[in-house]
Amino acid sequence: MPVRLFVGNLPYNVTEAELREHFSAVGPISYLSLPTDRETGQLRGFAFVEFNDRAQAEEAIRRFNNQSFKGRPLSVNEARARDDRPRADTSTRPSTPRPTSTTEPNAASPPAPGSKLSRNFGPDASPQRNRGKAKGGPKSERAAKGPMREVVRGQFFGGDDDEADDNEESGENEGSGEENAAGLLPEAENDI
Repeated sequence: MPVRLFVGNLPYNVTEAELREHFSAVGPISYLSLPTDRETGQLRGFAFVEFNDRAQAEEAIRRFNNQSFKGRPLSVNEARARDDRPRADTSTRPSTPRPTSTTEPNAASPPAPGSKLSRNFGPDASPQRNRGKAKGGPKSERAAKGPMREVVRGQFFGGDDDEADDNEESGENEGSGEENAAGLLPEAENDI
């Protein structure tokens, strides 16, 4: 009976001929499959290799598992059928179907397809945008919020600049001859 092996962690640039040559060192290969991605056409990084003899397959597992192939360590083990693989979503609910009854439908059973069974859940709630407003009145516009507050962030270092600016405006600084090289900074900043 043939034994199929899963070969994982393959480099994406491997060819079928290279893989066939690598595994034929153990014995003749009866089947080789390199799955590709449907959308991109690139290899998916794994392959299936089949040997006719179980002893050859076990020798391939022993010899090639965790061995480097084109710079990557291969993962070689016996392939499992899709049914034997552990499922990612293990639900605790039983998969048995619900019992069906031939009696007339009641509130606990689902309605038959095509029939309209109406349930009374009470009156509809008003839309969220209308919940806080009075009914029937004209829409009122929002009142003005007032002037924006000044937000002060950080530390203010210009406490003495106001006095220097007052001196410049009054003309006290003119003609004193103590200007800086550019003539742009006030006298108070030259002392710093």
